Amino acid sequence: MWTTGAEQVEQAVAECVALLGTVTGRDWEGVRAGRLEWSCRRTAVHIAEDLIAYAGQLAGREQESYTPFDLVLEEGAGNADALRVIGTTGALLAAAIRTAPREVRAFHPYPFRSANREGFAAMGVAEVLLHTHDIAEGLELAYEPAPELCAFVLTRIFPHVGPGETPWRTLLWATGRGELPGRAPVTGWRWSNNAVIGTERLTLEGVTPAAAADLAAVGDGGFPWIEGGPMDGTRVGAGLVHKQYEEGLHLPEWGMYVLVRRADGRALGAMGFHGVPDGSGRVEVGYDLAGAARGHGYATEALRALSRWALGRPEVQTVVANVERGNTPSQNVLARAGFAQVAEDPEHLAYELREPGDG
Repeated sequence: MWTTGAEQVEQAVAECVALLGTVTGRDWEGVRAGRLEWSCRRTAVHIAEDLIAYAGQLAGREQESYTPFDLVLEEGAGNADALRVIGTTGALLAAAIRTAPREVRAFHPYPFRSANREGFAAMGVAEVLLHTHDIAEGLELAYEPAPELCAFVLTRIFPHVGPGETPWRTLLWATGRGELPGRAPVTGWRWSNNAVIGTERLTLEGVTPAAAADLAAVGDGGFPWIEGGPMDGTRVGAGLVHKQYEEGLHLPEWGMYVLVRRADGRALGAMGFHGVPDGSGRVEVGYDLAGAARGHGYATEALRALSRWALGRPEVQTVVANVERGNTPSQNVLARAGFAQVAEDPEHLAYELREPGDG
């Protein structure tokens, strides 16, 4: 069953509080938290700061920056009190996730300046897992979170990181806290929320590895679809995205996007790239639209926007598409989006779109 992440936030916080609750009588202020410069006490407060900050962003629908507030524990608050605050702020984030509509996005800087409710859930879980690890390392406690929590984080905000031996070791490696055989140490990192591209009537929402796996397995990927969707082509495309992720070859912005109609929040189809741009700056695009959404110009509108986005990237010179010779509607979409036919074979027609004036 698809999850928005509220339960994962609650589980991560519960595991954190249960572990650290066994050592509240120890000195947290005088002990460094793992590899961090902070003390264990400062790191615990930071967990709560992040949880309430994410709750505020999502609940307040902040669009331009972080909400200008801070969290300060009362003078004299002990370690057990800090854990109480972590529990409370975790509950607030879970509530914000549960009550936020699916289409809501709020400001977060990495990397596309916004995140949806699943993104904030994954970021919250990541902060809890990683900083509980840091504190546990400083206090010499054994800690290994539930594997499904680590996988939840990896498949939503680390789409560029291929799976490793286990989700926990992979997450530690991806954040500079551990090693993985065959992979160079990580010295700088950022997570990656999914990209969105807006048009007049649509939002093209980047598909995470988690959503791709669900779509490929005949789920809905967390999207409310119109009748007839998702189409077989969408499921095949999602399977390719998930395969690229499993092989460590997935770059999220060059993956698949679900076309969501703004008027009612319904998913109409999918559009995306077959892979990253090649050495000559060519990238191939494909698309699939549910039958009930055809004939309204949605595919043309989305293709124009996605092609414009791609051609705005320095590594792209040409967007290409191949369509079956008998698929006249798809050929018309390409023509309306400005593509020109450049080649053909007995089964397919090849189209290209370049920047105006680009020979």
